[in-house]
Amino acid sequence: MTTNQTASHSLVLSRPLPAIYRWLGDKIFLTVAVTLGLSIIFLAGAMAWVLINDGSLAFREFGVIGFLTGTTWDPGVNFTFGALPFIFGTVVTSVVALALAFFPAVAVAIVIAEYAYGWLAKIIETLVHLIAAIPSVVVGIWGIFVFAPWMREKVYMPIFMWAAESQPSLLPILGNPIGYGMTTATIILALMIVPFTTALTRNAIRQVPKEQREAARALGATRWEVIRMAVLPYARGGILAGAILSLGRAVGETMAVAMLIGNKNTFPFSIMGPAATMPSVIINEFREAVGNLHLSSLMAIGLVLFVIAIVVNLIAAYITRKLAITGGQGI
Repeated sequence: MTTNQTASHSLVLSRPLPAIYRWLGDKIFLTVAVTLGLSIIFLAGAMAWVLINDGSLAFREFGVIGFLTGTTWDPGVNFTFGALPFIFGTVVTSVVALALAFFPAVAVAIVIAEYAYGWLAKIIETLVHLIAAIPSVVVGIWGIFVFAPWMREKVYMPIFMWAAESQPSLLPILGNPIGYGMTTATIILALMIVPFTTALTRNAIRQVPKEQREAARALGATRWEVIRMAVLPYARGGILAGAILSLGRAVGETMAVAMLIGNKNTFPFSIMGPAATMPSVIINEFREAVGNLHLSSLMAIGLVLFVIAIVVNLIAAYITRKLAITGGQGI
């Protein structure tokens, strides 16, 4: 191909498409994007409608307030259903798990983003991702065969024996030290959300402008003072949003919690004794639901869980948006 032919060919390739084609392409792209966006809203609305429709029988039978505050769950004899034990169990396990996981996760994120050398940071980061990728059922199996027996022999039984000898009044609060209960499930849940919280915290720290660190160093600050006075205050909004997203992850966790929490429908709970959460009662009883009222009550619990998850995610989205508006200066 000659030079003139090459120049002519390049001119043809660089010639803009006719306006009708560009207009048609924009319309197709806009239609596809809007359709996919609306489909997400439609799916969420359809899920909410199904949960409301199928759970309406339980709400009519016990009342919304009565169902949410009821403490008796008896599908076998009296057909009385109250969701408070499961709501309380979900809130306690999730909040305590986040409290246990938050500071270790922030510490690991600081090490990755600020202290570790490049190769070491990549190794730690890869390990965090690998731990986060472990299926919850595998974590639950490890908890059943390794962690729960260890907790029973090394932690629960010594505390129980001490209380039985010197503080008998504490026995009802401590509960039965069988190893499967709220404390065991909460610790396992905390271990599961540490990688998630770490990744979100690391991202927030890495978004802090380089000038923040340089300004603090120019004033003579040490590395820890740079992190404490320049990095963490700037990233606190993102860290808080990540913590709330981790809370949403903990609220919806099912398999590992169901395998370790003991699944006992009682209220109030003991520290070492069995308990239940909303996801655990749904997965344990849904296939064995007896009668329409039992099934409707499980769907109503699913609706409560759905609402809680939406509220948690909306709060995280608000914090993230507020952080973007304020330029990373917190909320």
